This record gives sequence, structure tokens and C-alpha cells, in this order.
Amino acid sequence: MRPSQRAADELRPVSLERNVARYAEGSCLVKFGETHVLCTASLEDKPPQWLRGQGRGWLTAEYAMLPRATHTRCKREVTAGRPSGRTQEIQRLIGRSLRAVTDLQMLGERQITIDCDVLQADGGTRTAAITGAWVALRDCLKWMHGRSILKEIPLRDHVAAVSCGISNGEAVLDLDYAEDAVAETDANFVITGAGSLVEVQATAEAAVFSEAELNTMLKLARAGIGRLIELQKQAIA
Repeated sequence: MRPSQRAADELRPVSLERNVARYAEGSCLVKFGETHVLCTASLEDKPPQWLRGQGRGWLTAEYAMLPRATHTRCKREVTAGRPSGRTQEIQRLIGRSLRAVTDLQMLGERQITIDCDVLQADGGTRTAAITGAWVALRDCLKWMHGRSILKEIPLRDHVAAVSCGISNGEAVLDLDYAEDAVAETDANFVITGAGSLVEVQATAEAAVFSEAELNTMLKLARAGIGRLIELQKQAIA
């Protein structure tokens, strides 16, 4: 039995609460169990310098963990002068995931920045961030459309993410920290509403894994992300 007493294919309780940041064009507080991430989407009416004059926009992301998001206080990365390698990896992943389903040409010469701030961490912060960030982005684009900044909302599809792993020899979905810390294999999947893969990250932690086990994790991830996308649809209805 898993530490959380969940079935192998069972997600943690998930919630997506919109409009939680008063001043942001789009916002969502996403909860995957005890992992809570505040996602905001902010519009800037110009693209980055390197993209100016090309007639298309850009979407980027920043990720941070609050000092007491974990059991012991971690220092703010701003005090170190630059984000850690892990932080850079995660924020690039969030940006890639959202750009995969956004028509940047239709966005015009503008930039949207997605900020994902982890309020409380219990595993799966990057997957929760991607899932909640899509809702914040969609609301930002809807805000723009409602003010005639955009003729239509330039989203091609939904996108969501979930973790999987091999724990005690069994493939399981949506690991919390207690399970992730001792799992033999750790994986993250980012998948669109149409079922296309955006990114797959899989690492042997304590033991190598087989192609069959990878396929089993992918099957679990597809089912889990299907449920997450249904929750996104309910949230924006």
C-alpha cells in the first residue's frame, strides 16, 4: 500500500481556484494534495528585445519556492544572486509546456510572464505549476480578448502535467514527497488535451527501469492528465 493509502492510478485531491491575485490579468491557486502553487499571468505590451519587429509575441515563466514551503527554511535565491540549476530547469519546462499550446503569432508583439510560486511543497511542484499555469494563462488571454486586445484567444489546446514513478516495484501515479523520496524511478509527463507529448522526464533513482515500465507509467500519466484536463475545463466553465 502507498504511504497515502491511494490506489496506484489515483491522483491526490486536486483543486484549481481562479482569480486569487487581485492585480494579475490571470491567476490560479492549484493544489495537488499538500502541494500548493500560486500561478499568475502578467501581460507586458511589448515582446522581449530580441523578438521586436518580428510580429509575434513570447511567453515565459518564472518559478520560485517560498522559504517555508518545506519542513526547514530555504534561503531565497535572490540572496544568492541567481536562480539554482533546478529552478532554471523547472521554469524553462513551464514555459516550453505553455508555448506548445499557444499561438505566439496571434499573440502579437506582447509578452506574457507566468509566475509560479510554491507556497507549500509535498512533491510534484513542477507538475502542479504547469497544470495551474495553463488556467492562469487562459484567463489572461480571455482578459485580453474581452478588452479587444486580441481578436480571438490564441490557445490551441489544454496542457497539464503529472508525475509517475516505480515504488516498491509498482508503477504509481502522482507521487507525494514521502513516496518520491524513496521511489526507484521518478518521471514527469507533460501532455496536451489531444494526447500529444510535450515532455517526458524519467530517471532511474535506485534501480534501472524497463521499456515496459516506462510504457506503464505513460499509460498512468495519460489517464491522470485526462482527469486533470477535465478539472481545468470545469474550472474555466
